[in-house]
Amino acid sequence: MGDAILFDTLRQGLWAGVLIATPILVTALIAGVAVGLFQALTSVQEMTLTFVPKLGAMLVVFWASMGFMTQTLTEFFRSTIIPLIAGS
Repeated sequence: MGDAILFDTLRQGLWAGVLIATPILVTALIAGVAVGLFQALTSVQEMTLTFVPKLGAMLVVFWASMGFMTQTLTEFFRSTIIPLIAGS
């Protein structure tokens, strides 16, 4: 396996990881900003108030985008990794 093939496979794998992680990370960002704004406006400084809504929102988005994540990872393996293993 040449260096170009290795680096291209790594690049595609990293891109697949970015695509898989994006929905959850964006949800955590939006929920964190919303809860932080709520805490700043009401002067409520409770630590569980930041954790529980973010966790709930991330679980909902994970459940909703699980099919997309599975399809992305499966397509990466089917189109990139398996042909490299098979040698074609």
